[in-house]
Amino acid sequence: MEADFLMHAIPGSEAVGMVMTSADLTLLTLTEVGDTIRNGGTSSLAITKAQLHLISDLDPDLHAYSQVMEASALEQAKTADEELAAGCYRGPLHGVPIAVKDLCWVEGQRTRAGTLVHQNFIPDEDATVVRRLKQAGAIIIGMTQMTEGAYSDYHPAITPPVNPWNGDYWAGISSSGSAVATAAGLCFGAIASDTGGSIRWPSAANGVTGLKPTWGRVSRHGVFDLAPSLDHIGTIARSAIDAGVMLGAIAGSDPKDPTAAAQPVPDFCSASRSGIDGLRIGFDPRLNSEDVEPQTRAALAAATAVFSDLGAHMVEITFPDVRQMIADWVPNCAAEAAVVHERYFAKNRALYGPILAGVIEMGKAVSEAEYQQILLRRAIFRAEVEVLCATVDLILTPVQPFAPLTLAAIATLGEQPDLIARLQRFTCPLDMSGHPALTFPAGIAKDGMPIGLQLLAGHFRELTLVRAGAAFQGRTAWHQRHPRIS
Repeated sequence: MEADFLMHAIPGSEAVGMVMTSADLTLLTLTEVGDTIRNGGTSSLAITKAQLHLISDLDPDLHAYSQVMEASALEQAKTADEELAAGCYRGPLHGVPIAVKDLCWVEGQRTRAGTLVHQNFIPDEDATVVRRLKQAGAIIIGMTQMTEGAYSDYHPAITPPVNPWNGDYWAGISSSGSAVATAAGLCFGAIASDTGGSIRWPSAANGVTGLKPTWGRVSRHGVFDLAPSLDHIGTIARSAIDAGVMLGAIAGSDPKDPTAAAQPVPDFCSASRSGIDGLRIGFDPRLNSEDVEPQTRAALAAATAVFSDLGAHMVEITFPDVRQMIADWVPNCAAEAAVVHERYFAKNRALYGPILAGVIEMGKAVSEAEYQQILLRRAIFRAEVEVLCATVDLILTPVQPFAPLTLAAIATLGEQPDLIARLQRFTCPLDMSGHPALTFPAGIAKDGMPIGLQLLAGHFRELTLVRAGAAFQGRTAWHQRHPRIS
């Protein structure tokens, strides 16, 4: 499957009171289509039917969804239209189709986390993030495909999602289904998770925007764990504002998850009204150039020029050494995954794919002393990054040092540990430290594939990330390019 790109036109005030065709709307941003639903340009039912039709047409080739929830989505859309007609407006998500990753419990729906071991699990309650999306009026259109247990590979029985820009290219890792569905117009945004890079890699690979919040910003109740101290629940959408709006709906404290932070949740819609004049954006020249391929360096240079033109001050910094965190990530993740799967693995070993099974076996071999040493090193690194973040507002880095990766290149990574470490350089350390990051489209490579960059910030400073992303996307059009699937 190959695709070129198209650009959409943003509907303005002329859309108010007009009936726009559903096909015109399927590639708009979440907030754009939400405004159009609210203003009568379309109905929630019409846009939900349009997306279900697209899913029926395209997903047999893209494999973005593990489960499409057509009947319940149509019922939710009818209810949304009735509420809006009665003057009950729940906010910018009201009536908008959203997908959730297949590790988030949905009451009465099979939730299997990309595994066979959970293939018959039907939860009797919604995950907190799903419940909050429903309270915000979102339409849960389906559950997106993912790697086994949210680790690095798909179960052999599951067909991986396909990059809609070009099927010969990598779609990313665990949250690839969420990114593919968003990029292809099969939802307006999706819940995702990031333990080592699984929001950021798929977002960059599919030309969409991903927001990995601070660890603890979003409740993990009703979400299958991979490694609890590393797992971040976040959002994938078509713009920074959309990603922030979704985060605003799902974030906050939760009595069912004591690790969910009590910090106030900001108004992410306000980010679209705030510029970045005077913000300090740090960059480490060595980190951003050493062993980073030329196209990514060019995208960084172009983004730096845009941020400077918007009034931000680019500040040279030295980022803490990430090599130990990259080395520690695998045993840290493995040790916690072994605990998570302890009650399933011994009795159901044959149901596990080889990669996740190998990680669990590795984790069982990590000693208590080794794990404790990793935690101490993480605490030091976390503090070092937070101290640095106190000197600047944001830090700009690549998502990965490579040009967009082909499936053939990905197939060889397991044989080349140094390449895996290179791939992890800009992602895994921020899961070890728990810092938030925004991935955003910032260019097109010579092979026609999207290039993504990353901004990171201090703990609980997601609003600054969204402000900067919105400002960048207000000046550029990379996020308005979508694959035209043939």
